[in-house]
Amino acid sequence: MKILIINQAEVHQLLPIGECMETMAEALAALSDGKALNPLRQVLHLPEKQGLLGIMPGYLESLNAMGLKVVSVFHNNKGSEHDSHQGAVLVFEAEHGTLLAMVDASAITAIRTAAVSGVATRLLAREDAVELAILGSGVQAHAHVNAMMAARHINRVRVWSPNPDHVKAFARNISDKQDVSVAQTSNAQDAVKGADIVCTTTSAREPILMGKWLASGVHINAVGSSIPLTRELDNEAMAKSRLFVDRRESTVNEAGDYLIPRNEGIIGDHHIQGEIGEILSGQIIGRQSEDEITLFKSLGLAVEDIASAYLVYQKAVGRGFGTWVEFGGNRQVSL
Repeated sequence: MKILIINQAEVHQLLPIGECMETMAEALAALSDGKALNPLRQVLHLPEKQGLLGIMPGYLESLNAMGLKVVSVFHNNKGSEHDSHQGAVLVFEAEHGTLLAMVDASAITAIRTAAVSGVATRLLAREDAVELAILGSGVQAHAHVNAMMAARHINRVRVWSPNPDHVKAFARNISDKQDVSVAQTSNAQDAVKGADIVCTTTSAREPILMGKWLASGVHINAVGSSIPLTRELDNEAMAKSRLFVDRRESTVNEAGDYLIPRNEGIIGDHHIQGEIGEILSGQIIGRQSEDEITLFKSLGLAVEDIASAYLVYQKAVGRGFGTWVEFGGNRQVSL
């Protein structure tokens, strides 16, 4: 038996943001329609919380495929030669359980996370949204600029990050690659002021986006925090927003942005308006007025990884990408 190994550079070549957005929309709709399985992730925290190992399994009926993402998360890697997220997505066919491919998880995670925010933005942001604020300057900040420009006609980007040097590098990189005005700001409030779309893509443990800064009609993609004890939004930002999520079960178990204000009595159990997949399948309505503030809380789901990796696998086979490796087989070996 052979499996296909697909590296990081190949994933970036094979998974453009627009195509990934369409694939993510299909996966999220399938999940909300009960045509996919997505158990809660399991997380192994290392001593002193310096890093973690996450295990995320899932299944998609439409692809007849199942899979597993195994990823390490070391936020202190930012600014070094190492990605903060490293690992692999294993793709299996679901008829005989055969392993088909091993795909770089860093690239899959970077692209699919931004693509899901792009889908949410298409559904929830005002049609005339043109001003984008990015809080953060890492991998997800870069990917989210691409996704937001695919979702709306963005003509101006304002960026803030705790590290001024990173902000400068980010602005230079985006200006070189995109036909868009990029402004560097010295604080988060200046970045957010008057923005139509705000993306929080940081590793902050305490709020960096305050509700009092938000203009009416803004749409927020909250991406950076994915555990119960950390958050990027303060209580006011959460309370004044109509909240949509990728998966209810994940949100009520894992999302500090939601859990902290709920546990403090600021919001109730019914603050979640619905899942993005439910909007896509017509079960609920997204934005209802030009003035309301909409919020998409992203946690990242296994079905997103599997759908993305399966698409990459199919394209790699068709275009001759990847490296085939002998792995396993049908013969039993006696020890």
